[in-house]
Amino acid sequence: MNLVPSQYRNVSVADVPVALDEESLRAHLLGRPVYRRTRYVVARRGGAAAVAEVSKESELPLFSPVVAMSVIARPDQTALVDAPETDTAVPTQMARVAARQAPGARCVVVRGRYGHVNFILDPAPIRIRVVEVVPPWPPKLADQLNRVLDLAEDLPPVELVPHLVDLDELAATRPARHYLFPCRAGQPSQDRPRSAGEVSYLDQIPERAPWTLVGCARSKSIHDWFYGEDVPMVDMCPRRLAEDGTRLPDGDTAAVITKCCLLEDRVSGEAGLVVVPWGASLAQILEGLRLALTAPQPADPVSR
Repeated sequence: MNLVPSQYRNVSVADVPVALDEESLRAHLLGRPVYRRTRYVVARRGGAAAVAEVSKESELPLFSPVVAMSVIARPDQTALVDAPETDTAVPTQMARVAARQAPGARCVVVRGRYGHVNFILDPAPIRIRVVEVVPPWPPKLADQLNRVLDLAEDLPPVELVPHLVDLDELAATRPARHYLFPCRAGQPSQDRPRSAGEVSYLDQIPERAPWTLVGCARSKSIHDWFYGEDVPMVDMCPRRLAEDGTRLPDGDTAAVITKCCLLEDRVSGEAGLVVVPWGASLAQILEGLRLALTAPQPADPVSR
């Protein structure tokens, strides 16, 4: 499951003059010299392909004869696709192409960026749910996770499932005439006007007004520091929203990754919940992904 050769130099592509069944390919390949790094052969004939795994007599000389082989993907299980923007060394990118361009194939052979060819066998991306508040747009945590996954050659394929909590909708759970948000980074875009009434931003230290704070424990501490009095509040902490669980689909077994501003310089992970700092670096995002991928996964992952 999720087999993507780690180096496309391990994959050779050959147009063969024989049928693509195992017996014919074995007769054709056994004894033939292949490059010492070759482990898989994508055998093509016409518009069809099969994938074979090969063993060589030795890996010391530059070329060595094939001494054993087995077909791991038959032609009826294999799709050939062109995806020139795809880095075929990155498993998540390979899984995306398979889902988009050949969703029914067991094996997808991709000719991608730089003309490099690789394949993914039995794609089953590991689902990770991302709990995030919006705005800003794009959702920063989900965007960072995608940026890291686009370069992660050593991680298995991942499917991010964003669970976005709209701050306007969250604020509306406690109706008020005036709301105080932490900062203008949470200001909606022009095509998504804020439906709430009057709005102020805590980072501007506005003159005190009878507002309701839409924030988190850190926002409350800052508010108390400057204004020294209690304030009605709607908790927008993504970590609390994730821990609450009532906003997530029942029976969801995917690991959850979210963020919290009380974590300033470390990543936390336990019981399938990974929390990164609010201003996490890409290195911390990668650390969070690794923790999330160690969480127990469903025996038979399904897309939702």
